[in-house]
Amino acid sequence: MEKYYNKAMQIMDEVNKVVMGKGIIISKVLTAILAKGHILLEDNPGVGKTTLALAFSKAMALDYHRLQFTPDVLPTDVVGFHMLSREGESYQYKPGAIMCNLFLADEINRTSSKTQSALLEVMEEGKVTVDSITREVPKPFVVIATQNPLGSVGTQMLPESQLDRFMIKLTMGYPDVKSEIDILKQRQNTNPLDQVVTVACIEDIIAMQNMVENVFVHDSIYEYITLLAEQTRINPLIELGVSPRGSLALMNMVKATAFLGKRDYVIPSDVSYMFKNVAAHRIVLKPKARVNNVTVDNLLDDILRIVRPPRILSK
Repeated sequence: MEKYYNKAMQIMDEVNKVVMGKGIIISKVLTAILAKGHILLEDNPGVGKTTLALAFSKAMALDYHRLQFTPDVLPTDVVGFHMLSREGESYQYKPGAIMCNLFLADEINRTSSKTQSALLEVMEEGKVTVDSITREVPKPFVVIATQNPLGSVGTQMLPESQLDRFMIKLTMGYPDVKSEIDILKQRQNTNPLDQVVTVACIEDIIAMQNMVENVFVHDSIYEYITLLAEQTRINPLIELGVSPRGSLALMNMVKATAFLGKRDYVIPSDVSYMFKNVAAHRIVLKPKARVNNVTVDNLLDDILRIVRPPRILSK
């Protein structure tokens, strides 16, 4: 475990070279990757979302593709298509942008629902089906999707069933003053991505993902996760709560959190640390909550106070 824990720390160090002042965000993105999940970044343009994805791909030697989602992007641009060969005797598969290890779906809420569905189906199944022929996507496979804040021109909201496919949703936010000054200095004469060194390979990432799967979870932790999810379903101000898929996502995230904490077992604070990032985008408020200016963040804080964490901390 020591070897791979050090690899994980090195990956974060490399990404921190180019995405300054966002150590917590970088840590949570890596946590989701090790948990075999997909990440939704909702933020304004120009805060470093694309740079973040590029830095991770370079530090981990992942095959990286980026697709700028616009209203004219077609599902075939994502999943690929079959083309008749020059000899006219057979059809050849032309891979879409999704056939890679790390796929950046830039501004996912600016494209059509049909194209969104094609992407999200691959995210769920880990397979691409074109003309009834199914192909596995490369492993590891991670999607980092960016989304403009609602209200931006030319955007359309992702349905709740599609938002549920993302393991976590994060917001990077603007850098603080010191970090922004460092960014300006850093980009005077060089591209900071050139400084990123590959410190892990695909086999390392798969090995770390397998180690995360084997992290021990006590029965009391399972109960804690379930009770938190249950509170989101019975709260009178919440229209749609966390689904069982959301509970599974939280479990996988806390196992990866334990791994990055250099532990082979989960503790209750792992759950409370990741709960809001996993649950917030799965919550739909009732009109009464919106009228009274009650936010999802407030409600999830209340739920964390209501549900008492277990006392059992280890095996």
